Amino acid sequence: MVAINCDMGEAYSIYRCGDDEGIMPYITIANVACGFHAADPVVMRKTVALAKEHGVKVGAHPSFPDRDGFGRREMKLDPAELTAAVIYQVAALTGFLKEQGMPLNHIKPHGALYGLASRDESVAAAIAAAADVFDVPLMGMANTVHEQVWGQRSQGFIAEYYTDLDYRSDGSLIITREHAAYDPAEAARRSVRAVTDGVATAVDGTDIPMRADCICVHSDTPGAVDLAKSVHEALVPYLN
Repeated sequence: MVAINCDMGEAYSIYRCGDDEGIMPYITIANVACGFHAADPVVMRKTVALAKEHGVKVGAHPSFPDRDGFGRREMKLDPAELTAAVIYQVAALTGFLKEQGMPLNHIKPHGALYGLASRDESVAAAIAAAADVFDVPLMGMANTVHEQVWGQRSQGFIAEYYTDLDYRSDGSLIITREHAAYDPAEAARRSVRAVTDGVATAVDGTDIPMRADCICVHSDTPGAVDLAKSVHEALVPYLN
């Protein structure tokens, strides 16, 4: 069985980013931005309430403190500073979850923090230390440092496949500053293949091993609603 997750709640003040209302009916898990790369208190509160309305579980989506770069630029923080930054962001989201009577489902780092943690054990461990405070699973990529470090935790590890990003032949994810459009039908086909066959196609055309406990769609990908709808329809037989 598989879940569909989306990085969302990334508007700020009067600025919109993605169609959360349009996407929410087609996902089962929302990774909600916590203020460091996007979102503000009003947006966080609204996104949590919207998730509850649709029966969608909510996880925290913490980032490097990089609003101008949308959290997609690497930064150098010492482990204690990084752990504190993640605790700070997740704690903010848990207040809005408590208001709605919802539990925190998991933590999934955003952007450059996610990418760096997939390669750097000290970064992954600093994030795990923050997740231990909230006693929840971490979401990341199988066959990377994510799984090596986070997979050892008793709270569990959730492996995800990205339907709107590309992979290198070594299995690493190509994280772009601005996401390109993807064909919804092709994204759906690849998602089903990742779930049923345990493989994905790299940018050079080779097959790479892929464990997919959940499929990720980004809210800021052009045409994200159509993409999420297509993926949802294709995965209905496999959904949690």
